[in-house]
Parts: sequence; structure tokens; C-alpha cells
Amino acid sequence: MIGRLRGLLVEKIAPEILIECNGVGYEVTMPMTSIYALPELNQEAIIFTHFVVREDAQLLYGFANKTERKLFRLLIKVNGVGPKLGLAILSGMSAEQFVSCVVHDDLTTIVKIPGVGKKTAERLLIEMRDRIKDWHTDESVSTFTLNSSSANSQPVLTNNIKGDAINALISLGYNQSQADKAIRAVFQAGMDSEDLIRDALKSML
Repeated sequence: MIGRLRGLLVEKIAPEILIECNGVGYEVTMPMTSIYALPELNQEAIIFTHFVVREDAQLLYGFANKTERKLFRLLIKVNGVGPKLGLAILSGMSAEQFVSCVVHDDLTTIVKIPGVGKKTAERLLIEMRDRIKDWHTDESVSTFTLNSSSANSQPVLTNNIKGDAINALISLGYNQSQADKAIRAVFQAGMDSEDLIRDALKSML
């Protein structure tokens, strides 16, 4: 089991990254809440991982902290919830926000997550209620290395920013029309792709 990676951030194209550890590059899929905390390219990062082995693939999922990974592992135990939906949930809200939704039976917010219908949302609220009885978020502080010079990075072409943001939303379960509409609604000059994705996700929840 691969539980943690510490290495150089080589690529970052949401929702996937490439992190090089001792000469080996690991492709890792991450929720947007974790990607927001990543440092700039060619900086060192530490991520907590969950390894999934299937007949046709070996998949590695990464998280900013153990709290997010813990919630992801609880989510994928719910009937009808797989890794893709687990990532979509953690991309739209933090672990603490999701726990709050469960505690307050906030069905309306849960249903807005892509791929979550009313029945799945109800199942999530019921099954997760018991699993988070003793929930603690002591480890919620990100262990990523933050780069304070990110504001000085080179600007990216607007079309590339929009395209990357739309592709990220589609990867999280939104359809092309939903992604296009959300990006157009929140886009402002000077935004980078991560800011654009963050605001688009907020607008749909």
C-alpha cells in the first residue's frame, strides 16, 4: 500500500498531478480542495494517498491531509459511491463542510454534487451519519509546502485557463454544458485555472 508521497511536483493539470519521488513519477488524481493547496511546479510537496487496484488499472488518489483521506475512504464504502464520486464530493466542499451537511441533514446541498441523485444523497446522509459519530478534524491543516511567490508566476493564456477549468469539471462528473455555463458565469480577467474551478464549483453548490 502506498500511503504517502514526498517529492517534486512536475505537472499539475486538475484533477491530476505528476509527482516525482526519487526518480519515479507517480500520476495521482486529487480532489480540488487538495489541489488548491499544492505548491507551484518544481516545488516539493507531501501528499497522503489511497491506492486502488482493479482488474484493468492501478489508481492512486491523493489528499492534502489524513482527514480528507479518511473521509474519502468512508465515502467509497457507501453503496453506489465510487472513487470518482468521492472526489467530486471533496472537490465541491471540504471534509468539515461535508460532515456538517451530514450532521444537519442538508440534502439540498448534497444533491447539487454531480452524479448524486436524491436516493444517493439520502443514502449518504443515512450511512455516513453513523460513520462520523466520533469524527475529529485535528489533522485538517494541510501538510503541503506552500509557495508564497505564486503571485509572480507567469500568466497563462485565457483560452488555456478556461479549457483546463472546463476539463477539470467534466472529469469531476459535470457535463459539457454545465461546465461551460459555470465557467462563463464566474470568469474574470486575471483568474488562474484553480481560482476559476473553485468559483465555478461554489456557484453550482
